[in-house]
Amino acid sequence: MTLTTILCPLDFSAASAALVAYAAALAVGTGAELRLLHVQEPAKPGAAGIEAELSAHRAAAQAAGASRVSTYTLHGEAAPQIVAEARRQRADLIVIGAHGQTGLSRFLMGNTAEVVVRTAPCPTMLVRE
Repeated sequence: MTLTTILCPLDFSAASAALVAYAAALAVGTGAELRLLHVQEPAKPGAAGIEAELSAHRAAAQAAGASRVSTYTLHGEAAPQIVAEARRQRADLIVIGAHGQTGLSRFLMGNTAEVVVRTAPCPTMLVRE
């Protein structure tokens, strides 16, 4: 499988830096462009620091050797926006963090990574914290 575009959604959790490093290594190894995406959900405030967070992760990806790195911010529910962006960008792979949510919270609220895996138009790689 040839990879030209890797989409890496970020939630800016503590595990995001490791996720970017992993995705950057894949991008370097395959020569793919790495596209970092953050989806700002309506119920979650904090838009002021989003661009700074994305810039920091972009710098980390470039420091890891990824030469083609771009960043995007979308607004809405995370899973559908990630899947739609993967379609729009014709992503070859989605690299997404798995936070290990289980039990009642997963049943009631769903899990972004799980929904992305089930509905993505391309292969999706789950990276555990």
